[in-house]
Amino acid sequence: MQSWWKDADARRAISVYGALGAGEGLALRAYTTRLLGREPALVLHGGGNTSLKTEMEDLGGETHEVLCVKGSGRDMGSIDPSGFAAVKLVPLRKLRTLQDLSDEDMARVQRAYLLDPLSPDPSVEFLLHAFVPHRYVDHTHANAVLALIDQPNGAELAGEVYGGRLGVVPYHRPGFGLARKAADVLDAAPEVEGLILDKHGIFTFGATAREAYERMIDMVSLAEARLQRGRKAVFKAAALPKAKAAIAPLTEVAPILRGACSLADHKIEGAWRRPVLEFRGGEAGRAFAGGKEALRYARAGVVTPDHVIRIKPWPLMVPAPVSGKLDAFKITAQRAAKEFIADYKSYFERNAARLGQPRTMLDPLPRVILVPGLGLFGLGRSKADARIAADIAEAAVAVIGDAEATGEFQSIGELEMFECEYWPPEQAKLARTTEPPLAGQVAAITGAGGAIGAATARAFAAAGAEVALLDVDAAAARAKAEAVGGSALAVACDVTDATSVRAAFDKVVETFGGLDIAVSNAGAAWQGRIGEVEEAVLRQSFELNFYGHQRVAQAAVRIMLAQSTGGCLLFNVSKQAVNPGPNFGPYGLPKAATLFLVRQYALDYGADGIRANAVNADRIRSGLLTDDFIKARSKARGLSEKDYMSGNLLQREVTAEDVAQAFLHQALELKTTGDVTTVDGGNIAAALR
Repeated sequence: MQSWWKDADARRAISVYGALGAGEGLALRAYTTRLLGREPALVLHGGGNTSLKTEMEDLGGETHEVLCVKGSGRDMGSIDPSGFAAVKLVPLRKLRTLQDLSDEDMARVQRAYLLDPLSPDPSVEFLLHAFVPHRYVDHTHANAVLALIDQPNGAELAGEVYGGRLGVVPYHRPGFGLARKAADVLDAAPEVEGLILDKHGIFTFGATAREAYERMIDMVSLAEARLQRGRKAVFKAAALPKAKAAIAPLTEVAPILRGACSLADHKIEGAWRRPVLEFRGGEAGRAFAGGKEALRYARAGVVTPDHVIRIKPWPLMVPAPVSGKLDAFKITAQRAAKEFIADYKSYFERNAARLGQPRTMLDPLPRVILVPGLGLFGLGRSKADARIAADIAEAAVAVIGDAEATGEFQSIGELEMFECEYWPPEQAKLARTTEPPLAGQVAAITGAGGAIGAATARAFAAAGAEVALLDVDAAAARAKAEAVGGSALAVACDVTDATSVRAAFDKVVETFGGLDIAVSNAGAAWQGRIGEVEEAVLRQSFELNFYGHQRVAQAAVRIMLAQSTGGCLLFNVSKQAVNPGPNFGPYGLPKAATLFLVRQYALDYGADGIRANAVNADRIRSGLLTDDFIKARSKARGLSEKDYMSGNLLQREVTAEDVAQAFLHQALELKTTGDVTTVDGGNIAAALR
């Protein structure tokens, strides 16, 4: 592993962070922490931690010796000095004299001695950092080190590789007990350059930030070199369908798996707890999932205790999905998911009873799925969480592969995993967590490059949904997706082309694993007296304003049926579907047909839990109602633009955001289908009756 320290970059960090009030020591602490965080083979997604011992003034001007330790959950790859918590060091060191410190009391200590009460919570290993006398301390979950120590003879291998340079601490879950054990090992060998924590990771020390960092790189490099010696073949493949084409494609498999890993909410009829998926189809993942002994090594446990919170103790394993036999695969996948849930509930009950302490069970759904012939999926309540699960799963594949190549992978025991997964501070954090109403749901919006579509995407994303913005103008879709931020996906989609629609919805499935809400919003207006309009114009309007909706709904329903968790179809039908205007027949006729299309979908797919609703909007500033059009219509009627746009019973202009809120309302109404919601400020002529 390469050291990325550069003197010029270090000086720049001192300059930049110094301007923000950080001293040189903390500036360099942040700099080397970011160097560690840029290496996925060292830490992932908030894992690992670093610290510095220095002096700082409190709010009253009194100077204290402090431990500046990485804040809990802060990402090492992007941290700055504000991400470190300064904790008074003297009272922390006194705690070492205690025989025991409960998890609840340790959680109190995390904040009791903060120099600034607004600081982030210190890392869970803050006491270990405090009990170590060295000025700079680095801790990572380096893949190579884990591959050495996650074996039955891990301590011996560590001794072989490092000699007396690193002390070895027997396994203990993170917390006060581990901190005391580590300090005891260090007392017996104060000359060591760091510590190996069995089944957990590695610490290195230094008088300077550079020394601690480069020792970490050196120690990990030694482990990497050892893993290259005496290797044997791993993950020998089990029998798979011979022809590569026999494995079903991702776009057909993902919705089945997503549906199998969803839970019906028994408190709210019609509601589902759905995951978002992240697929990884690399060679290593495929080999791991399809190995003859996958059942042994994949269910052997996590590679480091921190990972259990993200990916649970074991993955869901399903058989290879064969093209043309997906009905059978769906039945098998659903059965496997039910067995996983039952196993997890048993694991919880068994270990909660062993601890004899009350715990609240987390949701029992898997966080990783292994699919022979295809790869692996990470699952989460958001795309970000799904990516984290997939990243950690890939890291586990690498660690287990190296461990199996040089010996045999061995994790911590079941009770130890349970203690980490159900650590009381994590339980307290869970109790404080509230989810947005559309968490875990995936929404695709057509015409999303326009005003109404973009406003709808923003509203759905704000409600917790993962959103895909589809538009014939790919650049407009990208711009709107960037404005939404997060995991918003931009997809080029021409709803007048069935192939384009299918490809767009396949892209949504590839990205998120499925679909729950389709907002069919794309449209354009054609004018003309109906008796004089050319047939080609009418056909063109029907292609976009009727058949476009049908193609979108068909594509969405196909995915929803594969998931078997219901769904929601939402259509923009316009006021013209109910109250046609003069010379607007080419636009109004297909919109009227779309209104009946909505009701047909409600009728035909209600039994499948798929709802179909429509919004009837009028006079919205958008691609249909441009500023020039508004100006012309206002002038023709002898009205100001304001009076024209607010020419309704409430005398208020209706906006794209108002339409978006109507769509959101319909998405949340689990027992409403076949509904038409009018958003026009009040127009009796357009009211349904």
